[in-house]
Amino acid sequence: MTAVFHRTSHAKLPTATFGDGCYIIDNTGKRYLDACGGAAVSCLGHSNQIVRDAMHAQLDQIAYAHTGFFTSEPTESLADLLVMHAPDGIDHAYIVSSGSEAIEAALKLARQYFLEKGESTRHRIIARRQSYHGNTLGALAAGGNAWRRKQFDPLLIEASHIAPCYAYREQDTGETEYEYGQRVANELQAEIDRLGPESVMAFVAEPVVGATLGAVPAVDGYFKRIRDICDANGILLILDEVMCGMGRTGHLFASEYDGISPDIVTIAKGLGAGYQPIGAMLCSSEIFETIANGSGFFQHGHTYLGHPMATAAAKAVVAQLTGGELIPRVQVMGDLLQSRLEERFGQHPNIGDIRGRGLFRGLELVADRGTKDPFDPSRAINKKIKAAAMENGLMCYPMGGTIDGQRGDHVLLAPPFIITEDQIGELVEKLDRAIAMALAS
Repeated sequence: MTAVFHRTSHAKLPTATFGDGCYIIDNTGKRYLDACGGAAVSCLGHSNQIVRDAMHAQLDQIAYAHTGFFTSEPTESLADLLVMHAPDGIDHAYIVSSGSEAIEAALKLARQYFLEKGESTRHRIIARRQSYHGNTLGALAAGGNAWRRKQFDPLLIEASHIAPCYAYREQDTGETEYEYGQRVANELQAEIDRLGPESVMAFVAEPVVGATLGAVPAVDGYFKRIRDICDANGILLILDEVMCGMGRTGHLFASEYDGISPDIVTIAKGLGAGYQPIGAMLCSSEIFETIANGSGFFQHGHTYLGHPMATAAAKAVVAQLTGGELIPRVQVMGDLLQSRLEERFGQHPNIGDIRGRGLFRGLELVADRGTKDPFDPSRAINKKIKAAAMENGLMCYPMGGTIDGQRGDHVLLAPPFIITEDQIGELVEKLDRAIAMALAS
């Protein structure tokens, strides 16, 4: 028996004891290739000495100082570094401890911004179906995954959800990708009109949808249209880059690919690379100055804001990500991973789509490639793939409910940026074996 309240009450989990690059080693000595970064977290692997040294050095100085009384050098330096490399117009960083905290801060800042502008009727959030923005109540309300929301619905603030940009399943026959992207982007304008423009404060979206869809990028032109709609209606664009940001898609900020700047962007996961819990909410100068010249006080906060140990670790991570070699390597190795996946699974009768950007890739499983029909959810294909992969020494991130929160299965891959060509070969071999085992059961 264990006293730990695990995610699954009857879990029998191996005990992680050591990290070695792209591998985690359990207490029996078994090695697991981490092909998903845990949850797209461990971008630098599990034994990065630069981050370890930065944490030791900070611990020797001071581990914690409450931000109601002090700032700290690593927190100031991290904010400067993030803002230096952020999308145009983003110039302040609010340092928290997780992605969910970052989303909560973004939503509350959006509301306070409009209050201080004298637009008190603006309070509504629009997001997308099959999105995931975190598990705290505000973040869960913004998210559009029906399965995650269902039992907590009575506790959630009101939010509305438009279609995702999910070309594999929702692009019409005879419709170009661009036409499709414009059509689904225009659902935002229709929803704003339905709610009343004066009531809407923000649109929230992941540039590349992670956990709930499996590395689905928007088609070209989609986010530029979204940006135009937000500007025309005076609402904020909040981009959730908690999973897809910090180099994961081959750009430090995923929105760089789309050629747009958000008003608020949230990051976490790869920001600390797993060495410390940390996240951040970054905002534009317009939003910051509105607060600064108004009340001067953001009515929000947590005990561990700007934690010096966490910011020291994150500063060491971001310095490596922006050092010139690592993110271009993500693009190269991401292309290699995509090509190896296509070689192995491109004609697989039960793999319908292989997609993503950089080292953020997804495979969608289907019962029939021609019709795109999903497997019966009762088969729990995604759970069987995870179990088979672990048995074979591979960590991957399979999920169910891809289509609507109930039907559909996918596998998300987000390996460390330091993965080698040989390890990509190992990943594909072990994934192939795990999928075969799951389908045969």
